[in-house]
Amino acid sequence: MKSNSKELAINEEIGFADSKMLRVVGNDGEQLGMLTYAAALDLAYEKGVDLVLIAPQAEPPVCRVMDYGKFRFERDKKEKEARKKQQIVDIKEIQLTCRIDTNDFNTKLSHAKRFLSGGDKVKVIVKFKGRQMAHQEIGRELLAKFEEACAEHGTVEKRPVLEGRAMSMMVIPLKASAKKAKEEKPKDEKPAAENKDQAPEQNSAQ
Repeated sequence: MKSNSKELAINEEIGFADSKMLRVVGNDGEQLGMLTYAAALDLAYEKGVDLVLIAPQAEPPVCRVMDYGKFRFERDKKEKEARKKQQIVDIKEIQLTCRIDTNDFNTKLSHAKRFLSGGDKVKVIVKFKGRQMAHQEIGRELLAKFEEACAEHGTVEKRPVLEGRAMSMMVIPLKASAKKAKEEKPKDEKPAAENKDQAPEQNSAQ
């Protein structure tokens, strides 16, 4: 058998004795009966397809008569599509302070824009030290400024919330935001019908 665990043994690769009894099924799962390995292999060749060992541990082993090349193509295509859907989105963190200077702010902003352009979410955190907790409005203003500055790259998914001695908000890429809005849009939402009879008809004077 092939070393790749994802691959199945086919045809001569199966390697059973010619007289080994197998349970054979068709491509759609129909039962073709009990056949010797040699007879099952001949049947597959007559049909121009492959004999594929799908249950080697069963007794008797189960083989399927099928086009293995087509099966692999369709399987690989499905796996590729599944991987696309399961792409992991990283959450990057940007930390700010209440007394951050303009240069540092712009540097953090540049990092956030790069993360968002790459498809990652960004959690922006403002940390409060000492008596700064009494002035949480500074943190909100800073986050609002950050939101406005990166508006061309992302939008806020989670509004600012206080977590201990820090305030944070979550920003997501614009593409992700558009996709989420589309998924959440009610299916029965219909465009407003045009009111054609709203304006009264006016007859020109003769």
